[in-house]
Amino acid sequence: MVIPFESLVEPISAIHATPTMVVIGFAGAGAQALAWLHGVGGSSRTLLEATDHYAAASLIEAIGFEPEQFTGPDVARALATQAYIRACHLADAAAVPAGIACTATIATDRIKRGDHRACVAVCTAESVTIYELTLAKGRRTRREEEHLVSLLILKAVAGVCGVAHLPELELFTEETLVKQVERCGLLERLLADDFNWVAVSPQGRMTPGRSWPNIALLSGAFNPLHAGHQQMARIAAELLQQDVYFELPLINAGKGPLEPTIAKQRLVQFADKTTVILTCAPLFSQKADMFPRSVFVIGVDTAERLVQPRFYNDDPAEMLASFETIRRAGCRFLVAGRLDNGRFMTLDDVDLPAGYRELFMEIPEEKFRLDISSTDIRERQPET
Repeated sequence: MVIPFESLVEPISAIHATPTMVVIGFAGAGAQALAWLHGVGGSSRTLLEATDHYAAASLIEAIGFEPEQFTGPDVARALATQAYIRACHLADAAAVPAGIACTATIATDRIKRGDHRACVAVCTAESVTIYELTLAKGRRTRREEEHLVSLLILKAVAGVCGVAHLPELELFTEETLVKQVERCGLLERLLADDFNWVAVSPQGRMTPGRSWPNIALLSGAFNPLHAGHQQMARIAAELLQQDVYFELPLINAGKGPLEPTIAKQRLVQFADKTTVILTCAPLFSQKADMFPRSVFVIGVDTAERLVQPRFYNDDPAEMLASFETIRRAGCRFLVAGRLDNGRFMTLDDVDLPAGYRELFMEIPEEKFRLDISSTDIRERQPET
């Protein structure tokens, strides 16, 4: 089956007229789809980036693990997820980003033991769609199989763009094409470890990612967000000479996960104000891996918890290893004082481990002091 290009021009033109912009990752076959998309004017309105991960090492680096089989739904899903992260980074605010991936094994110059097959995955903010195609071995040339896989990729792109009228895949009776759709939002996928973080802009746009170096984070439950949080962030931004982002962890040390519905309620507080970063990292050593060379803005009460062995399985060596991870990542802390039982506590009141004092800086009391807490606010609220 060799697709005449003329039959594709009209639907590809319709694809280019939509606001969807994609990053595509190939592994094994399907690159003809890229040539088709570029063969119709306006492809820059659809294509952000495309990468052919032909070497095994390239694919492993892209997905972050070495799979048992390189052609399969798990690999395609992981590659599409990385493509989606990249699309969110490259697309402008008016675009609808999507990640497309294909992993395939098709006819070559030697006999292959397994089936000839392809898996195509599409990742968006609302869902992950997987297409699994199994081909009849020996019934087609490599060129014909390449065209068939490429048409499947093009149909996947068209599907996410809401475009129909592409030619159907002409399959033999023994061949199969199975489609599965997983409806899942970005917060659910964050909890499933598909991403390390999801940034939510003041306008509500969500952008996932794996690593974000050289930033400043003020972490908290924000139940509720109050003037103390906002003033601390403002003073920290002045001292550090950079923006300070709020971080809302969906998992906190010693507590259960924060349900996505509750997280969305907390996010409402930041609407039209500032960017919030959601993570599933309860420990600062974990945050350091995600946000290398960054500054964590904390209160002195949090600094005290950092040196409590109960957060490290009562193992002092584990605590020191955590601090070493933070140091190796090039991260540090900016600490604000806090009123505790009528006394204003500062960094000097914290028994920091020897050799790690240089990781901590202090916000002077004359720069920031606001004796308010989320707990006090919640206790003063009337019961409903």
